Amino acid sequence: MARITFGLGTSHGPMLSIPSEYWGDRVSFDRENPQHFFQGKTYNFNQLVELQKQQNLEAQITPEVCRDRHARCQMAIAELGDFFDQHRPDVAVVVGNDQMEIFKRDHVPAFAVFWGEYVEGHPRSPEFLAKLNPAVARAEADRTPPVYTQYPCLPDLGKHVIEEMVADGFDVAQLTKLPVGEIGVNSAPHAYGFVYRRVMRDRVVPHVPVFVNTFYPPNQPPAGRCFQFGRALARAIRSWPSDMTVAVIASGGLTHFVIDESFDKAVLTALQKADATALSKLPEELFQSGTSETKNWIVVAGAMAEAGLPMRLVDYVPCYRSVAGTGSAMGFARWC
Repeated sequence: MARITFGLGTSHGPMLSIPSEYWGDRVSFDRENPQHFFQGKTYNFNQLVELQKQQNLEAQITPEVCRDRHARCQMAIAELGDFFDQHRPDVAVVVGNDQMEIFKRDHVPAFAVFWGEYVEGHPRSPEFLAKLNPAVARAEADRTPPVYTQYPCLPDLGKHVIEEMVADGFDVAQLTKLPVGEIGVNSAPHAYGFVYRRVMRDRVVPHVPVFVNTFYPPNQPPAGRCFQFGRALARAIRSWPSDMTVAVIASGGLTHFVIDESFDKAVLTALQKADATALSKLPEELFQSGTSETKNWIVVAGAMAEAGLPMRLVDYVPCYRSVAGTGSAMGFARWC
């Protein structure tokens, strides 16, 4: 039977992939966004500035603080990459989400498993990059390959996971080829591309991409359901009749595009304790926008609870970029 040997969790936001002196480039986008999700409500940028006045966020966005936090993030990513290299598994299961890169708004499955021969990576065209915020465009090199690439998958394990998950009460969608989403190509979404490039360091092991609809209502799986999905995923992996080692990797999160350190702390504590009850009690209205990607971690935490592997937090780094509290809270962890 297959053996789950470790799990990893990593954020993948653009601020990880650009020097800290460019973090402020993203603030123009923040100002234009009329609907920032924060603590269950929505605000525009000016409303957030007023709300955050007592938090002394000016001290969180000085050049020195930003450089230090960027450096901490790079050290944490390097630790995850080193760990992956040192304990390289035979196969990986990568849990992420799509942001209309392969799906479209008329078809978004709650859960999906890929079981084709490979997923594709396409370099971004100059025309596509020109449409992006400059800060995001600079980050694309960490999420997409410089040349067309076919990343190897493992159809036998993917098919087995689908069959076992359905038998376990999860009606997952299945894919053998990634569709073309709103960006016009069928590249593996950036949640996966970041793992391929920064964690696996372009030496991608055969893997199974698992998709969770964290972003788009009305079929976002609740946090508690994600934890149970992870448990079922681990059972499916372990029942695969192959003597292979398997790593399970979460990509995404933590709170963004407005940082909420208290919420992150509550989630991370529950993940470290594998506390399904605490995770189930977290209000769904807090898992919106980019923060919703934290559910990918919850899936992996469920899998690791089933596998009996405890979580070690490598680092938690709140990377602010404005006095409105906008930015990305970066998390890095391993289960072993």
